[in-house]
Amino acid sequence: MAQRHLDPTTPLTGPAPTGDALAGYLRAQATEFLRALRLHRETGPGAGASDGSADAARALRRSARRISASLHTFQSLLDTDWCEGMRPELAWVSGTLAMEHAYTSRLERLLNALHRLSGSTALPGQTAAAAAPAKASAPAHQTSAPERGNLTVGAAKAGALLDRQLNLARTRAHSTALQALGSSRFHAIADKVAVLASEVPLTKTAVTTDLRPLATSAEGRLTDAVAALPLVTAGNPYNASALVHGLSPDTVPHPQDAPWHQVRLLLRLHRYAREALRGETDGNAVVDLRLLSAGQALNRHRDASEAAAAAAQAARTPRIAPATAYALGVLHADQRHEVEAARFAFQQCWQKETVSTS
Repeated sequence: MAQRHLDPTTPLTGPAPTGDALAGYLRAQATEFLRALRLHRETGPGAGASDGSADAARALRRSARRISASLHTFQSLLDTDWCEGMRPELAWVSGTLAMEHAYTSRLERLLNALHRLSGSTALPGQTAAAAAPAKASAPAHQTSAPERGNLTVGAAKAGALLDRQLNLARTRAHSTALQALGSSRFHAIADKVAVLASEVPLTKTAVTTDLRPLATSAEGRLTDAVAALPLVTAGNPYNASALVHGLSPDTVPHPQDAPWHQVRLLLRLHRYAREALRGETDGNAVVDLRLLSAGQALNRHRDASEAAAAAAQAARTPRIAPATAYALGVLHADQRHEVEAARFAFQQCWQKETVSTS
């Protein structure tokens, strides 16, 4: 992939991008979606059967996200009914295909953290996540387990519990993805994307409408959401507010996390709007280093938050040994520390850019 680095203060040059530029961007993303779908079908029936099919699934998610984001940002230039029908379907595709990878990464993250907290090292290839994904029909217990000989008893049992729970969830997510890709619902979406690759439902005025005010609105929503974040509090390594309701039996996500997850989504919308303005595709992507760093920090925040929730959920398993529950509690606290570190990294990146451009 050819990438160029971008100064975020560099203005667009040349004529103002209009609906024609948006149509070109959507056609390019629809073509990428269809190319990824064809590759997925050629590389095997299983969503995790091979590296090729895994890459194809990622490409499907990537193009689905970009099409959906463009429909959100530039909806006023497109047929309203068509947009409202397509956006939730594309979100369903992206979300369904993401779950297996998410559970795999979460398990790897938690097992590596257990080894780090225990003073031992997980050897390459020893985690279940590093092993090749099992087929949907294979029992979860057949997935390669990590070597726990150097762990304490509590940590080893905690790892075994997480291994069972997250491998079961991953296997179910794999089966769900297979069923989704073979469903009439997905085929209907693929048909609509195929039409989009040649015909974009623009409004009559779209071809003369400047895209930049709509993209600026997306950036404004991001800026407002960032301004509402507790960036000063996030500078502390593990602020006291993060412990509020920390021992609650409620399994809902941590109350502090939702605004940060929302900023992550708004940052993605902003990035994709910039791509549409510049007519970028995967082959000529421009890398905005500030947005890249901010996005990476928010991805780490999301991953650590979900890993902490998984550790807390495992600790609620009935009749587990006290040593196992203790290890899971330490693991949960460790991941909440990671959440705070990610927030601090985002704060440093964002505020540094604010100072340099003011």
